[in-house]
Amino acid sequence: MPTPTIDHPTFTFLKGKFPGKKFRATEYRAQSTLIVEPADLHSVMAFLRDDPTCQYNFLSDVFGIDYLNYPTRMPGRFAVVYNLISHARDDRFFVKTFVSPTLPTDGIAEDPGLWVDSVCDLWPGAEWPERECFDMFGIRFRNHPDLRRILTWEEYPAHPLRKDYPLRGRGEREQYGVIDRTSA
Repeated sequence: MPTPTIDHPTFTFLKGKFPGKKFRATEYRAQSTLIVEPADLHSVMAFLRDDPTCQYNFLSDVFGIDYLNYPTRMPGRFAVVYNLISHARDDRFFVKTFVSPTLPTDGIAEDPGLWVDSVCDLWPGAEWPERECFDMFGIRFRNHPDLRRILTWEEYPAHPLRKDYPLRGRGEREQYGVIDRTSA
């Protein structure tokens, strides 16, 4: 059986524009994903938005993934994935970057290994999903206009979508009184 080729036209344009950069590409069920290094993310995203050949003018989503105990070796424990859409060509394209923690992930310490450049200056709609990635995974975004928690309270002692976070929590709920109908 012949090896399938990855033939999305955006891959070719990116190779020509960034000849010295390390890119990887995948396709799964006709969905193309470009994997970039964190240091190259912002320049690649700006190119994808601004180049008239690419025209990815809409950022549909930003989300995080924790690959802890994943059966295949990944380039990093956490991934940030950007879902881009070109309305002019009716095309969808994913950009993924990996980051790895340099500190233990059982707390909320600011880890220098979990930083990615924000794309809020390119797509203002990235503000809330980037905040959600920060809140749930602890991935921080450089140059984000308002990087603070969005789903949990500011003093929340962890990042609950990390796979090493206990399912029952670490005692956070026990610190707060129960509010019922009569006491509210």
